[in-house]
Amino acid sequence: MEEITDMQAWAAIEAAMKKSKEIGTKMDIAVVDAGANLKGFLRMDDAWIGSIDISIKKARTARFFDMNTGEIGKLSQPGGPLFGIEHSNGGLISFPGGVPIRSKSGAIIGAIGVSGSTVENDHAVAAAGAKAVA
Repeated sequence: MEEITDMQAWAAIEAAMKKSKEIGTKMDIAVVDAGANLKGFLRMDDAWIGSIDISIKKARTARFFDMNTGEIGKLSQPGGPLFGIEHSNGGLISFPGGVPIRSKSGAIIGAIGVSGSTVENDHAVAAAGAKAVA
């Protein structure tokens, strides 16, 4: 099983931070490994304290299900096939901002979770971080 390295985790965090600055936001950025264990974290200056936990849970959620958290959100609406899933696994986040991280070979090696702005901005920043590794 491929595993995210510390250098890859840092590359994801740096790329996410750069994107966050480009769009004028302050983010909490978490990277987890293939086992959903925290590998790296950055709270940008003045980013919301309440978003620390959210960013970590977004990263874990993306890795647990190997899909963007926004996609899980679409499936977990009332009447949907995953309704109520956010109550599993010690609490999941089912709105955008969590993205799986793939290696150059395409294997999922971890995930990134970002919180601190709109869900659209959160997703854009997380996607930039994930892209830096692939």
